[in-house]
Amino acid sequence: MTKTVAVTKAITSLIDVETKLDLHRTQQDDFFPEWRDDLPSLTEEEKKTLDRLKARYEYHRYYGPLAEGAVNLLLISPLLELAGFYEPPFQIRAEESVALRVEVGEEILNGRIDFLVVHHQLWVVVVESKRSTTDLELAIPQTLTYMMAAAERHTSASPSSQKPLYGLITTGGLFCFLKLSAQGHRQYDFSDTFSLLPRKNKLFEVLEILKKISQLITI
Repeated sequence: MTKTVAVTKAITSLIDVETKLDLHRTQQDDFFPEWRDDLPSLTEEEKKTLDRLKARYEYHRYYGPLAEGAVNLLLISPLLELAGFYEPPFQIRAEESVALRVEVGEEILNGRIDFLVVHHQLWVVVVESKRSTTDLELAIPQTLTYMMAAAERHTSASPSSQKPLYGLITTGGLFCFLKLSAQGHRQYDFSDTFSLLPRKNKLFEVLEILKKISQLITI
């Protein structure tokens, strides 16, 4: 008998991702070079804007944790605009519901996506941070689940498509990028974590990676 299970309950760890989705973290160093190799350079104006964004975030964060909506307003929306994701040919959708049938047993995982989907290939999720890196780590398995569902739908609609999917998970103060490929062996990997705690502005690297991904998904 088919039963419906919430994603937040069924997928809570990377072992769940591996056993229920047959999706494994790659051991290949060259699987996800997009977050570190041949990144586009930033203009001085972009760097000044990122310095303002960092200072603005730190000011508001100084008074306590920020809700998801505040992080979107202070950081995510400006970053996506700087990366060019609000211009053609990109399309942005928000809060899409996804149903996924997994291979183990007769389960259908239903959940609500509280993040943006850009051009069917970039998934951006904002996590309300209460426990530092813990929230970021907990968000990775569930984000991979939604990305895997999207990859399977896209492959069914267009079997010749070979493009990977990318994800960005952030608490506002921490950023991590994901890459998923559903072609052949189902594989994923993630980038280093970029923190806004150091004086050196890591938003520079975050924007460089976003610009790199924008170049790749329009090819």
